[in-house]
Amino acid sequence: MSPIVRLRDMRQDEYDAYSEQQLREYVESQTGLVSTEAALRKAHRDRERFLPHGLATERHRLLVAENDSGEMVGTVWLGLDSPGSKDESDGRSAEMAWLYDIRVDTAYRRSGYGAAILSAVEVLARDAGALRLGLNVFGHNTPALALYERSGYEVTTQQMAKRLR
Repeated sequence: MSPIVRLRDMRQDEYDAYSEQQLREYVESQTGLVSTEAALRKAHRDRERFLPHGLATERHRLLVAENDSGEMVGTVWLGLDSPGSKDESDGRSAEMAWLYDIRVDTAYRRSGYGAAILSAVEVLARDAGALRLGLNVFGHNTPALALYERSGYEVTTQQMAKRLR
């Protein structure tokens, strides 16, 4: 039986901690690909582009997932516009929500919380009018890939790279 989760809006203190952790993890994920300074610059540019007003950014929801005991089991960043699409005349904004980030706290991994959180996010996006939910996932993140495939997600684009040095 899957665990039950409830999504609620992040508080400012939770957002501050989430932002710091996300920045650290992004820079770590880029180690060996670009310099630390370049990774930091990109992370800050992306934050300014996608979350210019933090928690108050329009059409973005930063959420905490809690289990039925009220314990925080994860976090979610959901955009109700697809990335790079601010013009609703192209039809994408109204149709597609975007899962920028989903995290399950280490103590709760491999216990069904990822699927429960993902399912709750899908309901939230559907209730907001989205017809599709998109996301990006690193190719080396096999647990996340398995979760998304089990949940019915399909590859729609694929990037590849080859290290030259």
